[in-house]
Amino acid sequence: MPVYRDEGVVLRTQKLGEADRIVTLLTRTHGKVRAVARGVRRTSSKFGSRLEPFMVADLQFYEGRSLDTITQAVSIGSYGAAITADYSSYTAANVMVETADRITEHEQSLQQYHLLVGALRSLSRNEHGPSLTLDSYLLRAMAVAGWAPSFHDCAVTGVTGPHSAFVVQLGGVVADAVAPPGSPRLDATTLELLAALLTGDWATAEAAPAVSRSQASGVVSAYAQWHLERGLRSLEHVERGTRARVDAAAAASTTATSTAERPEEHP
Repeated sequence: MPVYRDEGVVLRTQKLGEADRIVTLLTRTHGKVRAVARGVRRTSSKFGSRLEPFMVADLQFYEGRSLDTITQAVSIGSYGAAITADYSSYTAANVMVETADRITEHEQSLQQYHLLVGALRSLSRNEHGPSLTLDSYLLRAMAVAGWAPSFHDCAVTGVTGPHSAFVVQLGGVVADAVAPPGSPRLDATTLELLAALLTGDWATAEAAPAVSRSQASGVVSAYAQWHLERGLRSLEHVERGTRARVDAAAAASTTATSTAERPEEHP
């Protein structure tokens, strides 16, 4: 059976037998791969530490019938230790890898791979606040997957903004004429922050006040979980603040209400 090499970032691991692990990775050219790492739980393992979550490695695989086998691993990015040393970074990284696991399949997704590796690198270097880094990652991951939100022009009609009504299932801000009753309203500062996070304008993002960051986090959380079709389990451990949780709940409630009011979407 063939042998192949690829770069990969470890998304999660699970125990197998007494000394092995099944490692789920997002790879550069093979998409998501599940492979067995033999003996990595033994203290004598040469590459066990290179196959922990958030680590990036150059890997050699032996192709199997159901699961491939990892035969070599050389570290490229040792981000795990720095991330796990800080609780906020650790919880943010867990949301990132869970999102990557859910949003990718076996097809190649080079953009998603580079996006995740870049976000984990940024977390490990503490380049920006963990919450800002997470929100930016989630927005960009949704955009790469084809769910780019609109924060200026109407997501339904295309009418030039700015608009203040934000509706998750309609794709972002919408004009008042098409906004469902009770739609959450976002102020200009929060919308500017969200747009900056999507485009990587860190100067604008880091200058935003705490209340706007908290509201933006709630919007991002609701938007990502809507498109992933179920909640992100890791997200409940992220320290978002009370305001963010309230906004997320409001957005989710509005989504459910407005969906119920549109029976044509549910044949």
